[in-house]
Amino acid sequence: MTDRVLVTGATGFIAQHCILQLLEAGYEVRGTARTDGRRDEIARILAPHLSDGAAARLDVDFQVVGADLTSDVGWDAAVKDCRYVVHVASPLPRNPPRDENDLIVPAREGTLRVLRAARGAGVQRVVLTSSIAAIIYGVPRDKVFDESDWSNVHGRRIGAYEKSKTISERAAWDYMASIAHESDMELTAINPGLVLGPLLCADWGTSGELVKKILERDVPAIPDIHFACVDVRDVATAHVAAMVTPGVGGKRFICAIEDHSMMDVALILHDHLAPRGFKVPTRRLPSFVIRLMALWDGAVRLALNDLGTHQRLDNSLIKRELAWSPRGLAEMTTSMADSMIEFGVVRSPR
Repeated sequence: MTDRVLVTGATGFIAQHCILQLLEAGYEVRGTARTDGRRDEIARILAPHLSDGAAARLDVDFQVVGADLTSDVGWDAAVKDCRYVVHVASPLPRNPPRDENDLIVPAREGTLRVLRAARGAGVQRVVLTSSIAAIIYGVPRDKVFDESDWSNVHGRRIGAYEKSKTISERAAWDYMASIAHESDMELTAINPGLVLGPLLCADWGTSGELVKKILERDVPAIPDIHFACVDVRDVATAHVAAMVTPGVGGKRFICAIEDHSMMDVALILHDHLAPRGFKVPTRRLPSFVIRLMALWDGAVRLALNDLGTHQRLDNSLIKRELAWSPRGLAEMTTSMADSMIEFGVVRSPR
């Protein structure tokens, strides 16, 4: 078996950063997209961010195949001859869905499809991209959370996305338990916080909404919302380490730095971009106003479950077992903002 890695959801923000690091490390990478014919498009996005040596290997070491989370078609071919699978693909909305099952079902069933195909192909380890959404929601926030904690899908302060990540990760662990006596395949889960950091193209996804809304003054002031953030490059590093580090099969890892407020992000953006003419809001927004805004802004509505609360997380396990050393809030915030300006996602006032 070659050192080939399957990365699902190769059109996505986290997946593309994972692919970059895997190619730089010398792996052959096969990505999946919902439709065929995306290989050249994705390669054009990746190439400017690769070293000359890795870019020169793109034609040989990088391919993309069609495989959709909602269908069995294509997954056996996708995992064929792969030693590892990094399963990143999962629905991530910019607005809450009308029916929560539009997120939950493809997330859960897609994860099981990937695991079944990986087992059939003799894959050694699958790294699952989960989220702190599977750890801290639907339960009181009066504690520091660690990897033993799970979100309560029946709780009051939990949305469709958080349910989808919780249910799909639990389904993955249940599946692994069911095959434990028949297969040597291992599973490791990475649970990132809010992912910031540099874009590779003009697609900012859902992760970039926070920075984009602040820069474009879509929020007139800053609400009382806190996030445990993480740089996308550090998320990718965690996935690669979880793929090859001995002894981490069967474990999940919180992948985020300490809790920060949305005001902290705004002040960083103000200091960084005010000299370039950006008028970043830094006044505080009363909570009742953000609740009113959420009535017509779906992206704002996604954040309501974090209004007036904190995300206190213990990230000591990932630092200890994966030798993880994350970037700080300022670097991940400014690099995302600069890339948004570079790719025209946000227009510079000058």
